[in-house]
Amino acid sequence: MGGFENLEVWILSREICNEIWGFIESTPLNKDFGLKNQMNTSSGSVMDNIAEGYERNGNREFIQFLSIAKASCGELRSQLYRCSDRKHISQKQFDEILPKTIILSKKIGALMSYLKKSERKGSKFE
Repeated sequence: MGGFENLEVWILSREICNEIWGFIESTPLNKDFGLKNQMNTSSGSVMDNIAEGYERNGNREFIQFLSIAKASCGELRSQLYRCSDRKHISQKQFDEILPKTIILSKKIGALMSYLKKSERKGSKFE
């Protein structure tokens, strides 16, 4: 498989995290300190938990961290609604990023399902 950097879910989560940072730097979101910090944290949590779980080298632990990443993705999606409601980002920006978070959440869920069914238990069990 390579490293976590090769996982499609990590790549997509990194792209979303970078888009969120772009909003923070270039929109009125920059002045909403609480929401800005929450969105920065939750978007980073998605990619970080995917990476940490992968590096645990066991499917059970990876699934646990993927579950946390999926929850953080849902948290970010909720924060995007608040961001849009407060007019920090345009409707176009919202419409472009929200579907990415939904796709990411589904992909994380699919990876979790695959790992639950997999015969391979992780490299720490080899």
